[in-house]
Amino acid sequence: METPVQPEISTDEPGLATFPAELANVFVFATFNALSFQIVLGSPMILYAKSLDASATVLGIIAGMMPLLVIFQIPAAAHIARVGYKRFVYAGWGTRVMFIFVMALVPFTGGFLGRATQLALILALLFGFNLSRGISSAAWLPWITTLVPLEIRGKYLAREAACVHLAGCTAMMLSALCLGRQPHPWRFAILFGLSAVAGAISLSFLKRIPDAEPPERRMTSPHPVPWLEIARYQPFRKLLRMNTAWSVAYGGLAAFTVAYLKSEAGMTDSGILFVTGMAFLGGLSGLFYFESRTDRLGSKPVLAFCLSIWILILLGWLLLASRVVKLQFGLVLFLQLLMGFAYALVNMNNTRLAMVLAPVMGRSHFFALYSVVANLALGLAPVLWGLVIDAFGPRLIRWQHVELNRFSLFFACVLVVFAGALALCRKLDEPSARNVDALILELLESPHRLWLRLWPRG
Repeated sequence: METPVQPEISTDEPGLATFPAELANVFVFATFNALSFQIVLGSPMILYAKSLDASATVLGIIAGMMPLLVIFQIPAAAHIARVGYKRFVYAGWGTRVMFIFVMALVPFTGGFLGRATQLALILALLFGFNLSRGISSAAWLPWITTLVPLEIRGKYLAREAACVHLAGCTAMMLSALCLGRQPHPWRFAILFGLSAVAGAISLSFLKRIPDAEPPERRMTSPHPVPWLEIARYQPFRKLLRMNTAWSVAYGGLAAFTVAYLKSEAGMTDSGILFVTGMAFLGGLSGLFYFESRTDRLGSKPVLAFCLSIWILILLGWLLLASRVVKLQFGLVLFLQLLMGFAYALVNMNNTRLAMVLAPVMGRSHFFALYSVVANLALGLAPVLWGLVIDAFGPRLIRWQHVELNRFSLFFACVLVVFAGALALCRKLDEPSARNVDALILELLESPHRLWLRLWPRG
């Protein structure tokens, strides 16, 4: 396979391409899929592990396992053209749903298994779940990229992410109601059972998504995949660098903010799940606002804007953890809303930019490398952050009104890495992208336009 040197070229203006009506099943699949995985990979699983006395390092392993096992996309990419997109994804998603059904039984084993054994069993099942996901997800992005026209991929990604965030918010609210103030093991069992049922429903809609023929199937080559040449493709290489920094910064942040609110702030499980759910509403607001603007302005300015917001978010968590600012529910809720807003837009625009930069031929391998590099960092980061938190332990260092503890140290380190990601973002290449000034001008003009529309005319 020869590595192309040019990305896919758009032939239409944004907004002129039609949105494929048959892809409605993608959005329903994304909704039920998110209802499922937000429970077994999100805050509810972290809280269940905490109930089994999991350390910060173990929490880091749980948070990092999913992205770490994406490394299996590299060997899996070579088999996608032979198997086909749809069959490849369906097999993996079906396998991981079976693992969730088994997870739902683990909380019932408390009568004859100790907490350490239950935790080990959950880790083993999560490994199987994430392994099947890591292999099958190699075909997802190439499949969707083939189905969605270039001119509206930003709009598609915004809609899909909106479905995921709406479902994530619903999952957190259901989790909060299910666990209540006293999260007994049987409550976790019901919650994991709901996750399994939602995953099974998502499979029926996945099966209805139209298949597409991988471009690689039309052109085969006896030569090995030139991974080094793919990695040397300069625009793609810059994206990999920025994504690595972003993944190191974000990796473990969701898990350790939950751990901070549980162990240091003393919030109840239902309260933590409520504010976590609100983060998805923050993501929805960002996706709604930028749905059509991303295709017009480009992904690079949106990424720079959101990474700047992340620096402000981490500053807020740092002030709380160092006890400079008194912890208040309203402030935590505001930070979670901002986290959801910034995460949704960074995630969407990272994926869109990868779609723009990845050439048509060899697309599966470009996406495999993109996913593996970012997810390796995303998977290793929470483990390393967990080790840092456990190594610092219960030490407290006070200076004036500032307290250095394990969580304030964590938030300070993450803030520095986010600053590095912002610096790398400014070096990204994107054809036809506007600058950050154009984005800021758009943000300032939009409320003015809305006011003119609503102003009564007589």
